[in-house]
Amino acid sequence: MLRFNTRQAFTRSSQFVRNLATEATKKHDVVIIGGGPGGYVAAIKAAQLGFDTACIEKRGALGGTCLNVGCIPSKALLNNSHLYHQIQHDTVKRGIEVSDVKLNVANFQKAKDTAVSQLTGGIAMLFKKNGVTYYKGNGSFIDEHHVKVDAIEGGEDAILKADNIIVATGSEVTPFPGITIDEERIVSSTGALSLKEIPKKLTIIGGGIIGLEMGSVYSRLGSEVTIVEFQKAIGASMDGEVAKATQKFLQKQGFKFKLGTKVISGERQGETVKIEVENVDSGAKETLESDVLLVAIGRRPYIGGLNAEAVDLEVDKRGRLVIDSQYRSKHPHIRVIGDATFGPMLAHKAEEEGIAAVEYIKHGHGHVNYGNIPSVMYSHPEVAWVGQTEEQLKEAGIAYKVGKFPFIANSRAKTNNDAEGFVKFLADAETQRVLGVHIIGPNAGEMIGEAGLALEYGASTEDIARVCHAHPTLSEAFKEAALGTFDKTINF
Repeated sequence: MLRFNTRQAFTRSSQFVRNLATEATKKHDVVIIGGGPGGYVAAIKAAQLGFDTACIEKRGALGGTCLNVGCIPSKALLNNSHLYHQIQHDTVKRGIEVSDVKLNVANFQKAKDTAVSQLTGGIAMLFKKNGVTYYKGNGSFIDEHHVKVDAIEGGEDAILKADNIIVATGSEVTPFPGITIDEERIVSSTGALSLKEIPKKLTIIGGGIIGLEMGSVYSRLGSEVTIVEFQKAIGASMDGEVAKATQKFLQKQGFKFKLGTKVISGERQGETVKIEVENVDSGAKETLESDVLLVAIGRRPYIGGLNAEAVDLEVDKRGRLVIDSQYRSKHPHIRVIGDATFGPMLAHKAEEEGIAAVEYIKHGHGHVNYGNIPSVMYSHPEVAWVGQTEEQLKEAGIAYKVGKFPFIANSRAKTNNDAEGFVKFLADAETQRVLGVHIIGPNAGEMIGEAGLALEYGASTEDIARVCHAHPTLSEAFKEAALGTFDKTINF
């Protein structure tokens, strides 16, 4: 672990506080640095628990990466591109004839921006409703109890004194060594959300959720999408069977995959990008040409401008701030949540940690079950999972049973003409306790919530199978897959 050498910095910081002694220092019980999903939820919860609470955010709009340039705008593009694709390709077989379908890229982007602005404004209203003081600016440590706010437009400089500080500064795009992002032809996920024209060819480095979702958007809009992935499977933490099935349905949608392939270089040459790649096994090299190259190899913790060295916060080799099981840094009153520290970089994980961290401050106890954090890929069909994969269970030597049910045998999916995928249960071989659930199918992201509830309360697959599910609904596939682990399915 790395630790900053801070004696000189701390001396300067202390002097800075003394120099500002004549200025008004604003006192709060809890100060949160960062207004993303973890930070703004922590701020609201702290205020609800009676703390005088402040939240500092430098973006100019609350909601962090997720709401501004991440999960929310990408879902707007995914939903609207799916509608466009359906009108073009699916309506005729449903008895609906539509002609002269056109894409207005400017209005397509405007619809996304409208959703984002409405939601960011909604968080600001929630701050007012709950009495959270909102500082627009960059928050940085002066010492263990003082935070400096360097205002952006619309804000004011301030010095804040806090009994408790929560760091929720989030993450940033991981750069690819040797490839320069210009957000025009070589883009990050941020740039991919705001392309002014639909590329004929889109190459994506990275076969994780971000790359596959953005690939889905532009594939539906007419782009020829190629995924270049160093690993020999897509989907990162997906169950192996699910990853293979996901690749198959994406290939049917027109995706091209180059797995086990290393990117050597990527360079813009005028209005095109040339990408040199190499097969990991054979060493064979190839040059790809693309209108746009999306670099989507993941994200890394962001603590820029935090001045963490002023309070000697520990940082590990992956750039994560080091904490204990109660989110405390080496200073018990300074806690860290979300992408800036350990665990999956997911908005809902950060939200849960935000609530738990505040509950630790108030009550001395909090709760996040890290074995029950769902993941969702918003392709079509959606892919969602929670709990353990087959690979993890095999590695741990846990005996398990598998129950599967395909949506092709589900009446609601058939009537919707949307029946690709399946529900897969992994259950303890002896007790039938649910160990993991994996879904490819329509509304998988909504259905996975039932799986999370089952995991949290230690339900068995028989518990689920004996619950009456409404007919005809997609959730019947969930019930039947649970039934399949200890008995025989009824409709397949």
